[in-house]
Amino acid sequence: MSARPRKHSVTLRGHRTSISLEDEFWEEFRAIAAARNMPINALVAEIDAERGLDLGLASAIRLFVLRALKERLPS
Repeated sequence: MSARPRKHSVTLRGHRTSISLEDEFWEEFRAIAAARNMPINALVAEIDAERGLDLGLASAIRLFVLRALKERLPS
């Protein structure tokens, strides 16, 4: 796996765009989407709608993945 971010293409609001994420984040993001029975594009759109203007989309996805992983930890 690469520590450097790689571009991944998604469709957001009907337009193709790319998101630069590290492989580990992308793999976990895909696993979360699969567990929710959601297409990647739908999950990206959900995160995009909630992220606000001061946070980039890639950062919002990383934070989403981090929160999802933390929710799995025992309390």
